[in-house]
Amino acid sequence: MLPNQVISQQPGYAPQYANPGGQQFQMQPPITTQPGVMVQPAPGSVWMPLPPSIQGVPTGLEYLTYLDTIMVHQIKELIEIITDWETKNKYVLKNANGEQCYYAFEESGCCERQCCGPNRGFVMHVVDNFKREVLTIKREFKCWGGGCCGMLACIGCCQQECVVETPSMGVMGSIRQRCGFMASNFDILDHDGNLIFQIDGPCCCALIGCSDKEFPIKTSSGQVVGAITKKWGGCFREAFTDADTFSVNFPGDLDVKLKAVLLGATFLIDFMEFEQKSQNRNNSV
Repeated sequence: MLPNQVISQQPGYAPQYANPGGQQFQMQPPITTQPGVMVQPAPGSVWMPLPPSIQGVPTGLEYLTYLDTIMVHQIKELIEIITDWETKNKYVLKNANGEQCYYAFEESGCCERQCCGPNRGFVMHVVDNFKREVLTIKREFKCWGGGCCGMLACIGCCQQECVVETPSMGVMGSIRQRCGFMASNFDILDHDGNLIFQIDGPCCCALIGCSDKEFPIKTSSGQVVGAITKKWGGCFREAFTDADTFSVNFPGDLDVKLKAVLLGATFLIDFMEFEQKSQNRNNSV
């Protein structure tokens, strides 16, 4: 297990920590995998210590081995708050102690963002605190997203899907929307296309209200093993921004590849269920 030591890191410096056996692990220097993209922490940010490499775990996903909860915080830009201009989504990912472990940023076309809104295709790049890309979540444009029309998932051209990949090991799995009535439901598939989990979203009526919105994660037999929860942000934040916060809970001993796929499901749910709300609000102003 990771030690309890909290490390506050400045960009470009590599802290050390000791494992229970006393061996020192030296963090590697930053590596930029996306030219021109600089991932800068907020002043005073606390970084989760980097675990050593683990055999069989894709490079960069060692953090997930030790986690059973990930907090996903969307970063909202001022231009999007005061106008209806849709910018690329950005997220900070932290553990339950508030230590940052990943940063995610959207790659998408400007015209598709403005004209297609939450239905747009995108590539979500997830990088670690050393700017190394560790996950890629890919979604193709489909003519309709989520909301209350889950039945449209019965039509192939409308069925939403994301593929989760790593640079070192390729496809980890995928998220596929399942036909539903008045709700968005999803199948979580492994890299061979086998059904592992199902996520049944709440009725669209339940998405309205001053409370957390929970998407339970179930096995094929119906056992609840976790949840993706959209946290209620308060009246002002919910009314005037779409800077959403999610908690992703799963078994700590779950295969790290499936943890990565559930993280990808969180981004898809955000776009389908909660970006639409923002677009409708902006269009009504």
